Amino acid sequence: MFWPVLFFLAAAAPPLTYDAPAARLAVRIDGKLDDAVWQPAPWTPAFVDIEGDAKPKPRSQTRAKMAWDQTYLYIAAEMEEPHVWGTLTEHDAVIFHDNDFEVLIDPNGDTLEYYEFEMNALNTGWDLFLNKPYRFGGKADNGWEIPGLRTAVHVDGTLNDPRETDRGWSVEIAMPWAALAKYAHKPAPPCPGDEWRINFSRVEWWHEVVNGRYRRVPKTKEDNWAWSPQGVVNMHVPEHWGACGLSQLQKEQGSDDDAGSP
Repeated sequence: MFWPVLFFLAAAAPPLTYDAPAARLAVRIDGKLDDAVWQPAPWTPAFVDIEGDAKPKPRSQTRAKMAWDQTYLYIAAEMEEPHVWGTLTEHDAVIFHDNDFEVLIDPNGDTLEYYEFEMNALNTGWDLFLNKPYRFGGKADNGWEIPGLRTAVHVDGTLNDPRETDRGWSVEIAMPWAALAKYAHKPAPPCPGDEWRINFSRVEWWHEVVNGRYRRVPKTKEDNWAWSPQGVVNMHVPEHWGACGLSQLQKEQGSDDDAGSP
């Protein structure tokens, strides 16, 4: 998400860290976070306002997990939401005009050449590449795609039905290392012990119901909730993103199985 305004970088808390376990088993990408591979993966802390703790606590909880193998970086997120809705169905639409979940990856942490992926509750995606942040003249390359990307959404409730109260929605993403390799400037797939800079964001709009359909409330701003806060309302400050460490695969005693991929 980005609003093209000039700003001064506010002080932000130190970037958060996450230790992603190596996946021993294949991940079934269906949006449900019940695969065994997720059991050893810790939850991130609940997301906070994009500007940090000085702002009010988000009204709905968001948290995420990560894991990896030699083929994919796996990402899962769980979002509490009493009204799950979405409108955008065209690939590479501006997905943050709906409620969404966003992933931003700067492999070597140089704040240049980074990737962004956004998805909504309809499992519509927007993948883009930036050579540098917008504030330094960067421009989004919407032609960049993620070959082999696999995503899924699970709705705990009923999508786009204002008559019901939902519990939320969850997503699973399998992002191929091969698609991230070109601008990584480091091994991809990574080596155990490597660290990749990453952040997650959730955009949430105030909504109303008109003629039985959800829509954004006109002339209201969205809420932005992030894993590692930015200090400003702009996810394109890579120096404030979190760090994901990639753990060594640990074999279970008495098992000869190797890590698997779907």
